[in-house]
Amino acid sequence: MLILPAILTQTQANDCLAKLTQDVQREAEKQVVIDAAPLNNFDSSALAVLLAVRRECARAGKLFAVKGLPDRLRDLAALYGIEGLLTAA
Repeated sequence: MLILPAILTQTQANDCLAKLTQDVQREAEKQVVIDAAPLNNFDSSALAVLLAVRRECARAGKLFAVKGLPDRLRDLAALYGIEGLLTAA
């Protein structure tokens, strides 16, 4: 399971994505689960990171799921019409 940091805003997005991309490649399981529960300070960049990790999983032939998505981030995903792309674990 991969874990998001407590803070994920535009400032941290590139570094976070780089780390998660490496983690996806190292993950031995066929399903990559992202734990979003630690997030407490985030902006729409968190959604961009999750979608990029989802694409990386698809490229690697792995399934993608998210658990612990904060309500506020779930609402933001609904606002952008992408909530269906963030499969719940």
